[in-house]
Amino acid sequence: MNLTLKIWRQDGADVAGRLVTYQVSEISEDMSFLEMLDTLNEQLIASGEEPVAFDSDCREGICGMCGLMISGQAHGPEVTTTCQLHMRSFKDGDTITVEPWRAEAFPVVRDLVVDRSAFDRIIQAGGFISVNTGAAPEANNTPVPKVKADRAFDTATCIGCGACVAACPNASGMLFMGAKVTHLSELPQGQAERDARVVSMVNQHDHEGFGGCTNIGECSAACPKEIPLDVISTLNADFRKAKRGA
Repeated sequence: MNLTLKIWRQDGADVAGRLVTYQVSEISEDMSFLEMLDTLNEQLIASGEEPVAFDSDCREGICGMCGLMISGQAHGPEVTTTCQLHMRSFKDGDTITVEPWRAEAFPVVRDLVVDRSAFDRIIQAGGFISVNTGAAPEANNTPVPKVKADRAFDTATCIGCGACVAACPNASGMLFMGAKVTHLSELPQGQAERDARVVSMVNQHDHEGFGGCTNIGECSAACPKEIPLDVISTLNADFRKAKRGA
């Protein structure tokens, strides 16, 4: 395939960015989107130009590092991570616009790379269990209903890629936070700190500059792990309960 790429180039957080047009040729439909960008960078390096900076790590859809806005869609036209998006999803001659996540809480570092450490600070604020339980207990001593275990597992699949924030018109991180809160709230081990956890995480979320949720649903639609929208309802219910008891 021959493609026209319009890629966001930005030398730093405090420098104005711009879209730059590139032509790439002989792109295999079996390439991943990141492999296509690798091909572009090889061409740029060969011609003495600065390669395009973008994040990636595992390239297996697990780590959440590779988020990009591709022609206005978080991770592109398929419900998957950018590294698992293949070029067969595009056609020969297509023009593809590639931009970084757009959110106040995700400042651009360079080109397509953004700083997502705001998510880390939300987890540090309360997305953990710190109860001192001594030695590891026998797993079967604390039965967990299958419905709760399944929901905890499903919400734990969130990889923190930020697609929910990028897709949301308000740049809200509520789906991410809802997944983390729900994961721990469904388990017995998460009950001791349940109220303090949700209040601390919501306060940190707002401090980081994420927007509020208005139930549009774009976050869940863009999520590569298909985290359901109802985790936000769980988050809101826990938050209201915690504030009433404060």
